[in-house]
Amino acid sequence: MNKAEVALIVGGGPGISASCARLFRAEGMRVAVAARNIEKNSLANLVDEHDVRLFACDAADPQSVESLFADVTQQFGRPRLVVHNIDGRVQDVFGKRITDVSPEHVLATLKNSTFSAFLVGQKAAQAMLENEAVDGHRGTILFTNASAALKGFPRSGAFAAASHGKAGLAESMARELMPEGIHVAQIPIDAAIGVVRSDGSRAHWRAGTTEEDNHAHPDRIADVYLQLHRQHRSTWAFEVVLRPWNERW
Repeated sequence: MNKAEVALIVGGGPGISASCARLFRAEGMRVAVAARNIEKNSLANLVDEHDVRLFACDAADPQSVESLFADVTQQFGRPRLVVHNIDGRVQDVFGKRITDVSPEHVLATLKNSTFSAFLVGQKAAQAMLENEAVDGHRGTILFTNASAALKGFPRSGAFAAASHGKAGLAESMARELMPEGIHVAQIPIDAAIGVVRSDGSRAHWRAGTTEEDNHAHPDRIADVYLQLHRQHRSTWAFEVVLRPWNERW
C-alpha cells in the first residue's frame, strides 16, 4: 500500500494499549489512541516519543464513538486495524457474591465492556467495509478479553457475563464479516499482566515483583496482535487464548 496503515486503539493505558501503540508505530502505522482521560501520565510518552495521536472518547457512549471514528478518519484516514482494549468492570463488582452485588454496578460493567465493544466494533466494521481490499483484506478488528470469557469464576458473575457477551459478539462479527474481508478476533488473556516499573523490574499490581516470564508481558501480547493483523486470510484465527507457562488451567 502507498499510504501508511491507520491503527486505532480504543482504551488507553500503560499496558497492552501502550505496547500496541509503540509496536504499530515501529511498523510504520499511523496510530491513534482513544481514552476517556487523555491527560494520563502513562499516555504522555506515546505522544512525545512515538508521535501517537490521542483522542478523548467515552467508548460506552454512541455519539462519542461516532465522533471518534469521524475525527480519526478526517485526520488520518479510515482505520485498517482497530483494537478494543477495555476491561470495563467497575471496582465494586469484583469479589462480590451474586446475592450482594449492586445491579447498578453490574449494568455499568456491561455497558463499559460489552456495549462499548459493540459500539466500537460496529463503527470499525462500517469504516472498513469502505476500505479497498488488499489481497482480500479490508481490515482487522481485535477484542481484548479476559479469563472470565472462558470460565465463570465464583464472585465474578457480572464480569463473566460481560466477558462472555464480548466473546459472543466477536464470534458473531467474525462469521458475518470475514467473508467480506474483515478479520475479527478476540484474545482472552488468561493471566495477570505485568508492567514495567521505573527501575526496570516487572511487577503485577496484586502479585508484586515477578520473574520475567511469570506474568504476561504487554509487549509480547502486542506481538500477537500484530501477527493477527498480518495473517493471511486462508488461516485467519478467530480466537487466541494467551497464558504464561505457569498459569493454572
